[in-house]
Amino acid sequence: MGLCIEVLIVDWPRVEAVAPGDREELLIDAAFDEEYSDDPVEHGWSWSERPGEDWYGRYALRNTMDSYKAHFYAGHRWDHMREFVEPEVREVLDRFNDALFWHALEEVTGVGSGLPERPCTWDVSLLLWRPPDHVPVIAGWWRQVAPRLESLREPFDRHAAEPDGWITTFEAFADFLTDWGEVVTEAERRGWGIVGLRC
Repeated sequence: MGLCIEVLIVDWPRVEAVAPGDREELLIDAAFDEEYSDDPVEHGWSWSERPGEDWYGRYALRNTMDSYKAHFYAGHRWDHMREFVEPEVREVLDRFNDALFWHALEEVTGVGSGLPERPCTWDVSLLLWRPPDHVPVIAGWWRQVAPRLESLREPFDRHAAEPDGWITTFEAFADFLTDWGEVVTEAERRGWGIVGLRC
């Protein structure tokens, strides 16, 4: 099956109030809440309706089946097209993408999110860990780039589209970015952080 990611937005103090050894179980229970839809990869938000469980939301990105491969391919597509994107859009998307899925390429390109390095202090197997103070910055990048997504169509089609793998079309790439935009926007609205649970 390969590596999967479950994307959650969480009330940070609520997680940190739990004993360190219990946090992983807490997040796993949140990611796989039995009250979710029968389809565990149905696109969009899932919220628990159990009393006292209003501290998290789960988001399923469309057309990814929760696979982390989609993130790898989105980074791969971006790497192939980014030099052909308008500089002001490229600069913002470099940061947005690096903060969420385009990791480890700063050494190659010299470009990264610029967010302060903060290693995860939770004893949990995570692919993504963005505390609440990072979220407004990332959401701000999304607000800058969202109205200009269409400008990515031509560079994607010319330099990044491929018939095989994941994120093979501009529409899939735009949907992927838009889904992450939805995640960071809702997390910012609530003052919460974002985690990507390895599964």
